[in-house]
Amino acid sequence: MAALKWLVGVMGVLIVLGTVGLAVAIVQRVGGGDESASLGQRHLGQPAGTRILGVAPSEGRLAVLVARPDGERVLLVDPRRGRVLGELRAAE
Repeated sequence: MAALKWLVGVMGVLIVLGTVGLAVAIVQRVGGGDESASLGQRHLGQPAGTRILGVAPSEGRLAVLVARPDGERVLLVDPRRGRVLGELRAAE
């Protein structure tokens, strides 16, 4: 009888540990890990003298209005990686 109680106790602990491990894995995959917690400092590869004039969300991306020495542009940025996906500028 004592062995059965011990076995039930061990299995209960294993169930709790497994549930906690599963919850941690789900949170990390959804984006709660350190990588997405903060964008931090990113370099967008723009020339010296570029200024950010505005930022707006755009379908899971960021639209960043910048003033460069050669004119204004809108950069489409992936906020998770801080990478420029494309740019829009007026025809010259």
